[in-house]
Amino acid sequence: MSPATPAPETGGAALELLVHGVGGATPQSMLDDPRTVRVTGDGTAAVYRRAEDLDAEDHPERYAARPVPEAYCWSNLTSGDGTRALWLLLLPFMVANLAHWMRPPAQGMPGLVRLYGVLVRLVALTLTVLLTAAACEVALDLTAWQCAGTAACSDAYSWLGFLAADRGGWWSAPGRRLALAALVPTALVGLLWYLSNRTWSAYEAQRPPTGYDAPAPEPQPETPTDTEAADLAEPPTPAELRPALGRPGFWYGRRLVARLRAAHTAAGFLTVAAAIATATARHDTGAHAVLGLALQTALVALCAVVLWVVCRRGRSERRLDLRVERTLVSWLPGSALALLALTALHAGWSRPGWASGGTLPGDAAFGALTLAQGGLVVALGAVALLLQRPRRDPRTALRGLGGPAVAMLACALAGVMSGGVAQRVADWLDGSGAGEGGPRIGPPVLLSWQASVIPVLLLLLLVPAALLAVRTVVDARRLRPAVEADYDAADEPDPVRTGQIAAGRARAALTDSAPVLVGVVSGATLLLGAASVAGAWASGNVPGRAFDGAHPAIASAASAAQAIGSWMIGLGFLLFVTWGRRAYKDASARRTIGILWDVGTFWPRAAHPFAPPCYAERAVPDLTWRMSSWTRGTGGRLVISGHSQGSVLAAAAVWQLTPATRGRVALLTYGSPLERLYGRWFPAYFGPEALRSLHRTVHCWSNLHRATDPIGGPVRVPAEAGRPAVDGDVLLDPVAYGRTREHPLPEPILGHSDYQADPAFAERRSALLDRLPPALPRQREPNDQEHQGSSGRSSG
Repeated sequence: MSPATPAPETGGAALELLVHGVGGATPQSMLDDPRTVRVTGDGTAAVYRRAEDLDAEDHPERYAARPVPEAYCWSNLTSGDGTRALWLLLLPFMVANLAHWMRPPAQGMPGLVRLYGVLVRLVALTLTVLLTAAACEVALDLTAWQCAGTAACSDAYSWLGFLAADRGGWWSAPGRRLALAALVPTALVGLLWYLSNRTWSAYEAQRPPTGYDAPAPEPQPETPTDTEAADLAEPPTPAELRPALGRPGFWYGRRLVARLRAAHTAAGFLTVAAAIATATARHDTGAHAVLGLALQTALVALCAVVLWVVCRRGRSERRLDLRVERTLVSWLPGSALALLALTALHAGWSRPGWASGGTLPGDAAFGALTLAQGGLVVALGAVALLLQRPRRDPRTALRGLGGPAVAMLACALAGVMSGGVAQRVADWLDGSGAGEGGPRIGPPVLLSWQASVIPVLLLLLLVPAALLAVRTVVDARRLRPAVEADYDAADEPDPVRTGQIAAGRARAALTDSAPVLVGVVSGATLLLGAASVAGAWASGNVPGRAFDGAHPAIASAASAAQAIGSWMIGLGFLLFVTWGRRAYKDASARRTIGILWDVGTFWPRAAHPFAPPCYAERAVPDLTWRMSSWTRGTGGRLVISGHSQGSVLAAAAVWQLTPATRGRVALLTYGSPLERLYGRWFPAYFGPEALRSLHRTVHCWSNLHRATDPIGGPVRVPAEAGRPAVDGDVLLDPVAYGRTREHPLPEPILGHSDYQADPAFAERRSALLDRLPPALPRQREPNDQEHQGSSGRSSG
């Protein structure tokens, strides 16, 4: 709701641009008026005003005592109908993309920065291969090879009748069954390509302001190194003294996404081709063997090209890169698809005496992927430590190892999801007596081992969870005297009220313990993953049978872990999708879950092209254009007011402004995770140096925070060079301890919401407006009324 306290009464035209946070908001609630009009934008993201404020620029006398409020609503970029919950299936890709942005800050180490980016992109590539391999396991191995090749299983499922080996149909040949089943993982890869291409067009195709009030980019020769590394190696010029988020090309990653999309699509197709080629190679003789060898050679060559494309270079941020990718990259997916078609055609040739038996060689493939991911994560951790060592910041999450830890979590999520689907499909096909009278239908042994370690991991997590719960209770008791002192309630204390406020503060502090949990989970996952690979390779059997002959307690524990892990994967998968749908439909659930999702989709797709789209590549240019156009058209003062995630968007947009525009802009943040979340986990982009730079570049900045807020907090930017500190005093929450004349009813503990209801909000906004220079005389352009209207509203 809009605050009632009036804004400053001097300084001329002023605009307050409100940006909401997680959970979304309507323009009516942001402007506290049911009559709102869209000023500019579309149904996805737009700027709104009250109907009575639409012609505010033509009547400045009406707004001498208050700024004109505008609301930028971007909630449709991250929320919608329940079908968007399917994006949660791309969660491992999103988490891997986060690891790219979590690198420690570096100065003068371009080689290590480039190596860090290459390692993260390779981890992301293994996730695509793992997802495709899991689809191949379900379609090719479990269904077409094992079930269709077993009479009991194919008889139990009539839809497999035309593939049944015992019926002698045309499709019953093992190679033809594999070729037909390959359509499933091929379609999955094609769907991922389509979604990545479509979402880029819908979300990330917005160019930053070039040619309006920023210089147009000049074409420069392509370099084979990451732009971040090149930036660190070259001394910046005075025009480039801005953090990475302020560079012209930061929020326009079209070329990198296109290049990675081509490489990952090709990798998916090549994974399917490799699954078919590996199965047929063991039965090729004569001319078949020669042709198979040629296909395998081409497969290896294309894999090398994919690796070269992924490792070659990263993002272009210093300039706006509008070039089209080279022909080699553009034709890479088509070449891989053609090779897949040839491999499927080769597999469909008749091979006398070839009969399916046992399982496809999936154990070796999944084991190699697991080892590769573990090795890449360990190497990433070593690089992160080298980057962090010269300038350690005690506030940085996990001492600079946040990126490797999150990359490990991405691998774990992908393993659980892919293994869970394979395990549940195997149990389904093997159920109802389908496996009787023949070999049992089962996934690779390694997937069963990985499922078995899930109960062990959850047991390990109980220890830090219990410790945090005990610490929260102790902190709540310890904070009681401080609460009573803050409210001067020592004379008439209310134990219940004091306990509620102290408990709220203690629970809010749990957010700062997130690095501990992430570190424990990632470390345990790395060790348990290595143990599962060792157990699978050493025993060659599932855990329930690997310990036959051991002590009865050990054998029972192994069998129980395998059974519980299998069911937990299936149940967890269902809960995952169910909670995702609820998060998109229920505002309260979205406010709880949405912060993690919005943090993940804030960052451009720099590591994985199939990750959910980056809404900031639409929102940041929107805000930058609006601030630039309004200040240029009116010469007035502007306060961009951001709550929660909206404060991050506001800061990113301010960084994109030219110095002349920033001189007329003030930044007001509240409930902001700029330092508490982004500064700790993304130190290279929101660390202490970056936030101090933002303080120096923007004309003035003020931040509001509460001790009961679990998301927002102080930004910890001190006073310097005549500029006051950004953080003010901690706001009391609730605003009143007991019943007073001003507050006759009990005030709620607001936590992360309704900062504008606090009188301090209006006071801080007024102080910011007073510090901005007076408005310049408005210079109306000849075609101003014809094209834009007095409020800057688009004619459409």
